[in-house]
Amino acid sequence: MRAPHPALALLVALVWGTGARAAETRPPPGASACTGCHAEGSAMGVLAGRSADEIAGALDAFRSGARPATLMNRIAKGFDAQESRAIAAWFAAQAPR
Repeated sequence: MRAPHPALALLVALVWGTGARAAETRPPPGASACTGCHAEGSAMGVLAGRSADEIAGALDAFRSGARPATLMNRIAKGFDAQESRAIAAWFAAQAPR
């Protein structure tokens, strides 16, 4: 059996690596709900670049009712603690513009 051509091996490695990086940059489920109010230039404040602990803590406080809100308490109840942490980590990794 012949060994694969080196160029083919390189192409497979590049395509495989690119797909993994693309998956890492996709927002987790639920994060798109935040961008309507927390996008660049919004009055509610940008989430990108804030610490994950700050974002997750705020979501936890909204969800439990410890932090009063008119809308965020209802939105935060749609995410469990693990989902909130994933959303927070993703926004923390984004560079503010």
